[in-house]
Amino acid sequence: MTSLDPVLDKDGVRLTVDDAVATVTLTNPAKRNAQSPALWRALAETGRAIPGTVRVVVLRSEGTSFSAGLDRQAFTPEGFDGEPSFLDMARGSETELDATIAEYQEAFTWWRRNDIVSVAAVQGHAIGAGFQLALACDLRIVADDVQFAMRETSLGLVPDLTGTHPLVGLVGYARALEICATGRFVHAEEAERTGLANLVVPAGQLDAAARDLAAALLAAPRDAVVETKALLSGACARTFEEQRAAERAAQGRRLRDLAGVTD
Repeated sequence: MTSLDPVLDKDGVRLTVDDAVATVTLTNPAKRNAQSPALWRALAETGRAIPGTVRVVVLRSEGTSFSAGLDRQAFTPEGFDGEPSFLDMARGSETELDATIAEYQEAFTWWRRNDIVSVAAVQGHAIGAGFQLALACDLRIVADDVQFAMRETSLGLVPDLTGTHPLVGLVGYARALEICATGRFVHAEEAERTGLANLVVPAGQLDAAARDLAAALLAAPRDAVVETKALLSGACARTFEEQRAAERAAQGRRLRDLAGVTD
């Protein structure tokens, strides 16, 4: 990727901005970009730091693995330095535990904002929290060596970092249940066939493919993309008639804007 001065660079996350494209990079390849509460806070901060001029956000990682998931140190009695261990969290009140998990989820929620299109460029392992981070994005380009897996259930837990909704939306309930309950790997061919991946490329071409997709996404006028994303993202929650009405309203806004008509 192009070398730019980082807007943010902390706790395994780096944000750079090149005009209308922001790039978020996971920067701890020595630990296969394993995730921690500090990384999640950095990702949430990244979402707040992205300038309003940005239209496309590319999520990528250094090294051979996109993200091997939650750092297993979280399950030790001592946990992470300066952080409550997961065992300590479990001993707290339900209200406190719910609030803590909600805070962690903030790292995974901003990627689907209507004002941006987010693209995950995924190589190697994307396991557990890594899988859910890829699912947080609107689109996914994957290398031919990708290995998705949802391992939380195998550890006696559930996927709780916002990944269940997009997973079911992409592959359907039955396949999503089977993927989560077995914890098996989903490889590139299946990912593309089932809709988890928009495109599969050789690993060496992953960054170039992400750049090409970002350029293609910038070709259409911003407001039209924003309105279209809002229409599509809300379609499943609307009835057919509600979606028709939403289309009419959105098109009316676009036509008035193109004609220079103000209310």
